[in-house]
Amino acid sequence: MLDFTPEEWTAIRLSLKVAFWAVLASLPPGILVAWLLARGRFPGRILLDGLVHLPLVLPPVVTGYLLLLLFGRQGPLGKMLAEVGITFAFNWTGAVLACAIMAFPLLVRAIRLSLEAIDPKLEQAAGSLGAPPWAVFATITMPLALPGILAGAILCFAKALGEFGATITFVSNIPGVTQTLPSAIYSHLQVPSGDGPALRLTLVSVAIAIFALIASELLARQVRRRVGGGDA
Repeated sequence: MLDFTPEEWTAIRLSLKVAFWAVLASLPPGILVAWLLARGRFPGRILLDGLVHLPLVLPPVVTGYLLLLLFGRQGPLGKMLAEVGITFAFNWTGAVLACAIMAFPLLVRAIRLSLEAIDPKLEQAAGSLGAPPWAVFATITMPLALPGILAGAILCFAKALGEFGATITFVSNIPGVTQTLPSAIYSHLQVPSGDGPALRLTLVSVAIAIFALIASELLARQVRRRVGGGDA
């Protein structure tokens, strides 16, 4: 039952690779956007919030198609990037981009909630002692928000691992190149003898997702303990 074929191992490794790089690419802008939404007061804040969460309400196929229009080989951004040797369409890097965009709202939300739970008086006290804003952010805000950042990264990883619609629309389903776990499961379901392999890969996906959700919840509880809210 758990005797994976080389093609299935390739799909598993590629999924983990894509999810890892999706998280790594999402973290810096995710922290910045979460901080802006949690602490910023500026015109267009509601619009920014809406744009961040847009991938959650759009059909994934629509997101993938928009990426194809923008980053495809004939797209405006795709042509420009191709000139410097960067290709997204029908490449594993495109899967990273699609997964990062689809998972970005979950990452931002987790970090934003963590930032909003921090008592501003702690940062104000550090500032009153002469610490510059960047030092307050690095020594006070970031350490207190770290469990939320980790929780968001785990949710982002799990979402990226399970992304299908945007990925298959943008980079297709090429074995060994762009075929991730969901795409491999879909391919197996298209053939009469594919139930066994599809079930194996489904069990892998479920196991990783459960682990990610449990880890995220444990980190969320740690956030509440740090800010004095206790376990819920």
